[in-house]
Order: sequence, then structure tokens, then C-alpha cells
Amino acid sequence: MREKFLQFSPPSIGDGERSEVLDTLMSDWITTGPKTRLFEGNLKAYLGAPDLAAFNSCTAGLHVGLAVLGVGPGDEVIVPSLTFCATANVVEHVGARPVLVDVDPATLTLDPQATARALTSRTKAIMPVHYAGHPAQLDPLFDLAGKHGLHILEDAAHALPARYKGRLVGSRGNLASFSFYATKNLTTAEGGALTGDPELLAKARIIGHHGMDKEAWKRFDRSGSWYYEVLLPGFKYNMTDLQAAIGLHQLVRLEAFQARRRQVVDRYNARFALLPELQIPVEDPDVESSLHLYVLRLRPERLTLGRNEFIEALKARQIGTSVHYLPVHMQPFYRDKYGYRPEDCPVSADAFSRMLSLPLHPGLTDADVDDVCTAMEELVAAHRA
Repeated sequence: MREKFLQFSPPSIGDGERSEVLDTLMSDWITTGPKTRLFEGNLKAYLGAPDLAAFNSCTAGLHVGLAVLGVGPGDEVIVPSLTFCATANVVEHVGARPVLVDVDPATLTLDPQATARALTSRTKAIMPVHYAGHPAQLDPLFDLAGKHGLHILEDAAHALPARYKGRLVGSRGNLASFSFYATKNLTTAEGGALTGDPELLAKARIIGHHGMDKEAWKRFDRSGSWYYEVLLPGFKYNMTDLQAAIGLHQLVRLEAFQARRRQVVDRYNARFALLPELQIPVEDPDVESSLHLYVLRLRPERLTLGRNEFIEALKARQIGTSVHYLPVHMQPFYRDKYGYRPEDCPVSADAFSRMLSLPLHPGLTDADVDDVCTAMEELVAAHRA
């Protein structure tokens, strides 16, 4: 039994991040300013993105993205049901309807065939989610979008740094929104970024900063002017220099973070592949997952212990876990408003009923990983059907 509780996904913060934050606090500028711009430039270069704007969350980026694309009342947006609620919520915020679609049984990303069946004359956009860091099937989704004149807005909250057919997610001209929440592969505590075509990003920056044509640091700088104009009723979604200070050093460390994540996943897979009671996550040969989450699925026909009991048993062994996610079509708001039933997205509902996410972060030691594996092996052995 472990003596110390193993956190599910704590941030990996080092001396560089702490020093940069302190430097920011001691400077004349702590909100959106030069360090935010530096972070934007560094991340844009890393991704090879056409352009990039930092915001205070991935949700903000998705909301602004839909607004930039002109999605509004009367429109429909295809959203996978197996995702965090924010993906669907932002569609509601612009007055459109999220059409919840099932996912691929292997990767748990948006099913292109189910997407094609869900298209109507009101469909305006498709929002694929790179679930757990595994890129969605972008080629068939872009083919669908091109055939029907639709926009693609990628929910890339889990996808830094994922690759689809050798290309980093976020490097295309369409819009893609990233998350830098505390549990993400790269964190700024809270934060996000939107990538895409420079013309779209120019509009996004205005919408994301009150609809103003000039940001505060450009107004209050010695060479700036107080005068600004409001071009449209925007939102306050800006990232601060305090957040960017963390991100600057997280980006430098990202490749090392990813190397350790890969080692942990390989260690998990080697142990769990020997247990037919567990379904381990897959990684298609033409993609490179960001390995944001390690989502196991139990095989209930082979076990006498359910998912919730597994979580409690692991907690009793000092191991933290989580579940990603209760499908959106089963959430009370969407279920009641649109009349969804669990069987409307059967793959999502089935995956949810038997999934649990195990600890996955760069701070895990080999001993930590072995503790998780041993606990799972003991639970499986004790509860085989």
C-alpha cells in the first residue's frame, strides 16, 4: 500500500516558470503584454501555425472561433458526444444547435460516417475533438466539409503536441483551439490559444478583447494612444502575462514532458496488454497522440467489479483516477432540451460505462507506475468473472 496519495494529474512546474512569473510580478506589466506576445510567437513557430492568438481558455477560443465563422441562430454544428461539455456549450452560446454524434469504437474520436448521416441543410460546421490526445480522422472530415461547404473548428484541448499524418494539429489554415488548463500537457494554469488563417485570427483578436481595435498594452505604452474604437460587442477573453510567463518555460520543456509520457504509456500498455479483462487505448499508425489521457476500458463480462467500484478500490490504495467523460447527450441539459436517450450514441454510452483514466503526467516515477499497474492487476485477479 502506498503511503502518499498519487495525484491524477498535477502540473509540472519548475524553477524557470517560477522565476519568469516573479520577473513578471516585478515588472510594469502583468496583464496582456509583451510576454503574452512572446509566448504566442514561440508557440506559433513550434506548431508551424499560420497565425495564433492566446486566450484565457480553450473554451474562449472555441466561442470566438464560432463567432468568427458566423455560426449563429438557425445553424447546426456537429459535436461528438464523448467530450467535455464546453465543446457543446459554446455552440449554445452563439445560438446554434449542437448535433451530438457518436464516436469511433477504437479511438473514441468523432465517427466520420455518423457525421455524414447527421448532416442537414442547417449544418454550418463540424467540431472534431482530439479525444485523450489521439487525433480525429481529419481527412474524411475535411472531405465531408469540402463537399458540403462546411467549416472545421478543431477542439484541440487535448492535442498539444499531437500529429496527424506527420503534421502537428493546429498547423492548418482552419481554426483549432488548444487548452493550457492545469492538467494539460502544457499549462499556463488557465489559458488557451486559437490557430488558423491570419485573416480569421485578426477578427478573433478583436472579438476576444471587447470588440476593441486596440489592446491595453498598445494604448498605455509610451508610444501608444488612449484612443480606441469598439467595432463589435466582443468578450473579455485575453491571456495575461502572468499566464504566459508559465507557458514560455512549459513550451521549452514540452518535448521532455512528452518523452516521459511515452515511457509511462509504454509501461502501462506492456502490463495491461496481458490482462484480457482490460481494453487498452489504441494509437493509429498514421498519427502520433499527445498522450494527454490514459483511458482504460473494463470488459464487464469478464469482471465482477464495476467501473465505479474500481475507482473506489484504487482510491483506497492511494491512487487517484478520473472519468472522461459523461457523454454530452446524457447530460441533463442536453438530454432534456433535445430529447436524447443513451442509445442515441451507443458507443459513447458504452465507453463511458466502463472507462477510467489512470494517472499520466511527467512527474510519475517508475515506482508510481508500478504501483498503479500492481493495483490494477490485483483488482482484476480478485474479481475475475
